Amino acid sequence: MSDRPTIYRSPQAEADADTLSAMSDIDAIFKAYDIRGIVPDQLDVELARAIGAAYARFVADHPDGANTILVANDMRPSGPDMVAAFSEGAAGQGVDVVQLGLASTDMMYFASGARDLPGAVFTASHNPAQYNGIKMCLRGAKPLGADSGLGDIKEMARSGLEPAATTGSITTDTMLDAFVDHTKTFVDPANFKALKVIADTANGMGGLVVPAVFADLPFDLEIMYPELDGTFPNHPADPIQPENQVDLKARVLETGADIGLAFDGDADRVFLVDEKGDGVSGSLTTALVAKGILAKDPGATVLYNLICSKAVPEVIAEGGGTSVRTQVGHSYIKKIMAETGAVFGGEHSGHYYFRENFRADSGMIAALVILEQMCTSGQKLSELVAPLDRYAASGEINTTVDDAQAVIDKVAAHYDGAEQDRLDGLTVDFGDWWFNLRASNTEPLLRLNLESPTAAETASRVAEVQALMAP
Repeated sequence: MSDRPTIYRSPQAEADADTLSAMSDIDAIFKAYDIRGIVPDQLDVELARAIGAAYARFVADHPDGANTILVANDMRPSGPDMVAAFSEGAAGQGVDVVQLGLASTDMMYFASGARDLPGAVFTASHNPAQYNGIKMCLRGAKPLGADSGLGDIKEMARSGLEPAATTGSITTDTMLDAFVDHTKTFVDPANFKALKVIADTANGMGGLVVPAVFADLPFDLEIMYPELDGTFPNHPADPIQPENQVDLKARVLETGADIGLAFDGDADRVFLVDEKGDGVSGSLTTALVAKGILAKDPGATVLYNLICSKAVPEVIAEGGGTSVRTQVGHSYIKKIMAETGAVFGGEHSGHYYFRENFRADSGMIAALVILEQMCTSGQKLSELVAPLDRYAASGEINTTVDDAQAVIDKVAAHYDGAEQDRLDGLTVDFGDWWFNLRASNTEPLLRLNLESPTAAETASRVAEVQALMAP
């Protein structure tokens, strides 16, 4: 039996398509939290159409069911055709589709929350130009991942669905203005002062969102690489990699700017560069945002994932808050935010989640919260960060292994006298230094994050753990 099922297509699509060339790659492109693959080899319009039909059927049959969905796309060249096919597949299931056009991922999450509708955005985030993908959520921006429906959608897309008796409508709308207004509810714009801000949007969706948010604020804003260009002609849109912050750091120093903002391709993440041209880690940004939020909401609960610096729970405690440690990944963070009522959650990877943003992440909101702290304190960014920068971190170190679990068990046995947990991989904590070893969800890799009081000790401890990981 063929693994290329018959799925619903419009008459035009039937005429245009001779094969379902990407269907055999469906297992490869469905990840833990989203869909991502090379276009058209792994993800083409026919597979997008099948996924659209499956997503529409899943959300229509869900306990929080909806008969209307939102769909948007980032600036990648394949986006419009993918959206058209996805929308056609969804409408074929009798579900109405509202196309939002170009949107950052956090704008789509906001739209889902504000309209209480499921939403999907075609984006491959920071991946290279040949990729595209889909991030999806349930109504109210609730997470949709491998353990909450993504697997069901994959199997329906693989099997194919017969069209419904009636076809849904496809209309267009925009949420940019509403999203801009929403971001400013997290700060008091009256506190803002004329700081010099450089934003490197890396030809990504920040080129749409950043100028709109800053348009009526008093900042002196300069945008690097603002043109929406999914071929990324200047540098990859992956700001967690230091080499992709080189241009921004140089420009901050050249202009004497107060802060640099580095956004990823779909603009849901941001990394900071201080006035000295030094990068600020996602952990320290999490600590700084938490500090600002707790000043306004004393005693609140704040989440952080387990590869964040120990400085994060320390700062939360010092601010009178309650800290909760979580697994890595947005579906876990959002779930625990809902359970605990947490006001904020942060990840070392640059994702920052806000309760009043439907528990979704937003780089733009995090940037505004930081800018407000700079303006109200009168301090430079480096001065705000310095008291929080207490430890030396290794950064994430990836190692290819044949059997990830066997290596984790071997390392755990070696350190059996230390405090350990298996919340997410293996965490070993000696008090003055700690590390986490986690298996990749998609590759034969182990990811090591380690922290100690000094850079020299961190380097030594990394070598020690890596020696244990060797065959």
